[in-house]
Amino acid sequence: MSERSAKHSTFVIERNYKHSPARVFAAWAGQAAKASWFPKAEEFDFRVGGREFNRGGPPGGPVYTFDACYQEIVQNTRIVYSYTLNMEDKRMSVSVTTVEFESVDGGTRLIYTEQGVFLDGLDTPEQREHGTKVMLDRLGEVLDAQ
Repeated sequence: MSERSAKHSTFVIERNYKHSPARVFAAWAGQAAKASWFPKAEEFDFRVGGREFNRGGPPGGPVYTFDACYQEIVQNTRIVYSYTLNMEDKRMSVSVTTVEFESVDGGTRLIYTEQGVFLDGLDTPEQREHGTKVMLDRLGEVLDAQ
């Protein structure tokens, strides 16, 4: 049996977008809008207690499952959700994420905070932070192209 481990970590990423908080928030709140920069959800119920669920991965590679529950939603201000990430049938991590939207200089400062436990060496906080930065950069590209 492989050794079991739990690594706890918190990371914060800030991004500035030249779009209003309402526009940036909408990119998280609508299924079609979010699918333009985040893997398309099989289930998307954007409300407190609602679920976001998707599966996918590289061709021929493992299937990853993202399963989130929205804990708090404050229009144009804050989204808090908890989620698990699995690789095939193995739990990789459990996280609580807060996404804050602040109005600054005619745009938005997005503050993304993730508090997670990364399990059994299947993922690391550093890998997750890197992937999240790529995702938030993609969000900016999509907003700029609209």
